[in-house]
Amino acid sequence: MHPINILLIEDNEGDILLTKEALLEGDILKELHVVKDGWEALLYLEKKEKYTSSITPDLILLDINLPKLNGFEVLKKIKSNSNINHIPVIILSTSSSSNDINQCYKNQANCYISKPVDADDFSKLISLIEKFWFATVKLPTN
Repeated sequence: MHPINILLIEDNEGDILLTKEALLEGDILKELHVVKDGWEALLYLEKKEKYTSSITPDLILLDINLPKLNGFEVLKKIKSNSNINHIPVIILSTSSSSNDINQCYKNQANCYISKPVDADDFSKLISLIEKFWFATVKLPTN
């Protein structure tokens, strides 16, 4: 069985570290790839420039507040590209604004999760995401 490939699109170093640590604790074989802004995310997903040999992720974890292109713009680009629009996108954001939530679902996010502030709660959340998306859900094949 090949590992589950996850693309984390996140600019906050603390959240990147917490996500990596939480995923290491799980039982499922996975690889985490990280890009830190919206523009790099699209280059990675579209296999352009330095990402020509990037692996198409099985799942995307996307923050909203990103430099260069925000998460809303990235989500729209992903869902309008027939080569990658099948990839589930989980929005992970500090925002709990109903406008942000509605906009993400309007643009076909697969789910929206507000990031907990507490590090232990954040780790538990990543563990729950892992259990649901990697042990329960059947992901599309590339």
